[in-house]
Amino acid sequence: MQDKGHSRDSSKAKPSPQSSQLDTFVLDKGIFSNVFDKDIRRVYIYKKAERLAKAIHLIAPGFRNSAALREKLDLIAVGLVDGATLPPVAARQALSRELLSLSSILSIARSGGILSPMNADFIAREAHHLLEEVALYEEPRLALDESPTLAALARASQDSARPQAAGNRPATTTAVAHGALGGSPSDNGQNIGHAMSDTSGRNARRDAIISVLKEKGPSYIKDISTVIRDVSEKTIQRELAALVSAGTVTREGERRWTTYALAG
Repeated sequence: MQDKGHSRDSSKAKPSPQSSQLDTFVLDKGIFSNVFDKDIRRVYIYKKAERLAKAIHLIAPGFRNSAALREKLDLIAVGLVDGATLPPVAARQALSRELLSLSSILSIARSGGILSPMNADFIAREAHHLLEEVALYEEPRLALDESPTLAALARASQDSARPQAAGNRPATTTAVAHGALGGSPSDNGQNIGHAMSDTSGRNARRDAIISVLKEKGPSYIKDISTVIRDVSEKTIQRELAALVSAGTVTREGERRWTTYALAG
């Protein structure tokens, strides 16, 4: 009889087609694009947070004699799901805060005999797995397009000037040929290439920084450097200073606590 009862319980636990549809709803194209920015790792973290919230809901009846703790548990469960939908930096902070609160509640419940060691260990294990996922998460990095090499720019400049006769060259080309940009005629191509490369790279970096601030909101330099790869924090700091001077970006705080945001 006991085996049959166990069999009935197991059959009830099998997911229905409707349940399966609900589980995949989070991967709906609109939600996947608009909420999770097409980042499957964020979806995975969301599902882990949802799983932990369900587990918390299952143990909540054990706190019927402690209304305050049960209410706090309910808030943590909702906070985990809400936090997992936030942008990465905000999600990391929100989930870490909720998990810290959950750890304290579990400790109180275990010491007070409210929660069995088995249930407490199960919740703690799920919380630890979620915390690991949050800690190991790295945002997709924004790669700046490679700037053209100096040699390529110089070669392109020389190739474009070569077909023209000396008497038909535009005034600007003639001026360059006579060293208007400084240096001898032989290294003018390199001077042009260097100037164009610097300008192109600087504009790309600043556009990338503006894009990150638009997505994240107020951010520290370290937050920006985790997204923009192959650029040092010193360079990012220099570009931010230029953007602040131009009025494009605002700065708040001092030293390591300085945050940057797009000007209103």
